[in-house]
Amino acid sequence: MEIVGAVLEQSGAEPPFAASAPLSICRLELDAPGPGELLVRIEVAGVCHSDLSVVDGNRVRPTPMLLGHEAAGIVEVLGVDTLQDDTLQDDSLHDGTFTHGTSDLAVGDRVTMTFLPRCGACAGCATGGRLPCEVGSAANNAGTLLGGGIRLHRDGHAVSHHLGVSAFATHAVVNRASVVRVDPDIPAEVAALLGCAVLTGGGAVLNSAKPEPGETVMVVGLGGVGMAAVLVALSLGHHVIGVDGVEQKLVTARDLGVTETYTPQQLLDAGVRAPVVIEAAGNARAFETALAATAVGGRTVTVGLPAPDARATISPLLLTAEARTIIGSYLGSALPSRDIPLFAQLWREGKLPVEKLISGRIRLDQLNEAMDALAEGRALRQLIVFEQEADKKPQDHEPDDSQKENG
Repeated sequence: MEIVGAVLEQSGAEPPFAASAPLSICRLELDAPGPGELLVRIEVAGVCHSDLSVVDGNRVRPTPMLLGHEAAGIVEVLGVDTLQDDTLQDDSLHDGTFTHGTSDLAVGDRVTMTFLPRCGACAGCATGGRLPCEVGSAANNAGTLLGGGIRLHRDGHAVSHHLGVSAFATHAVVNRASVVRVDPDIPAEVAALLGCAVLTGGGAVLNSAKPEPGETVMVVGLGGVGMAAVLVALSLGHHVIGVDGVEQKLVTARDLGVTETYTPQQLLDAGVRAPVVIEAAGNARAFETALAATAVGGRTVTVGLPAPDARATISPLLLTAEARTIIGSYLGSALPSRDIPLFAQLWREGKLPVEKLISGRIRLDQLNEAMDALAEGRALRQLIVFEQEADKKPQDHEPDDSQKENG
């Protein structure tokens, strides 16, 4: 079928992205879902730093790639129920032992996308969420679906999938392991945020930090993931301290219910520390700030993803003398099928107002500008709403000279 989507032609474009235009809105061919896969009509997709990191080159991915991973949509077609070994297209991406049927889903179901599918059979999957799936990670790095296949094409050439989802499009074909069904009372905008921002930030609180009753939780870095960690910690009744270098984000945190906020310098000057500190900024300086603000015997949880060459300075003596712990938390150490329903229930009970993370709604053709807003710290979560995208008529793929040069 023909779809409309946002394709990253090449990583490493120079900002402002509104000028360099690394993302092209174009028509693509989407194959029918194979065994263990489903076709989803995308309702809403969020613009996340994991998308930006591919645009700016901090995360190396195969291009051209149809970006987007935080989304919700409606199941339109189900592939056959069982994934057979002879349908898998890349033996390097699986061990032939896992199956993902679709019989538990129905056409018309709303699903939340998750950006790290789990095979259920590897060593990583045996850790209950603490480690990522080895097979899913390999597929994500290769730009394929979990089984090794590519379902996207343009002008007869393959277009890579982003994190097994590729949600910046009117439709997506995904593996069953890349979605979690949500009840119809969960709005699409909420459902989309549950799959990345909340799963990552909230999971860092629930699954990695595991604060005890009465413990203060500090969050360093108040972007979408950090604010989600704030909301989850507040929903569990903890006193929360918010830290960020952007004053408007501190204002937003206070609007969400945080009563104690600091810039990094103010935090240092005040000497404030907490038993649980979550770093969600994704840079080395923020990690150092979080570590310095961790109390004796406390836990520093790092959930941000800095550039691969970023380096931070720590004192091993301080870790030993103060009996402190550093915990890495990828995707909030979450099991999406377990944790998304839990977060959905918190939202249903009025304890987790994740819609407050939404800073704006945009069209698909405003994505380059949205990347600028994200890079400059002017947005938490911008949502693409796909009500009319299928009726638009983008240009057939023929990048101009500036696009060819800037990627």
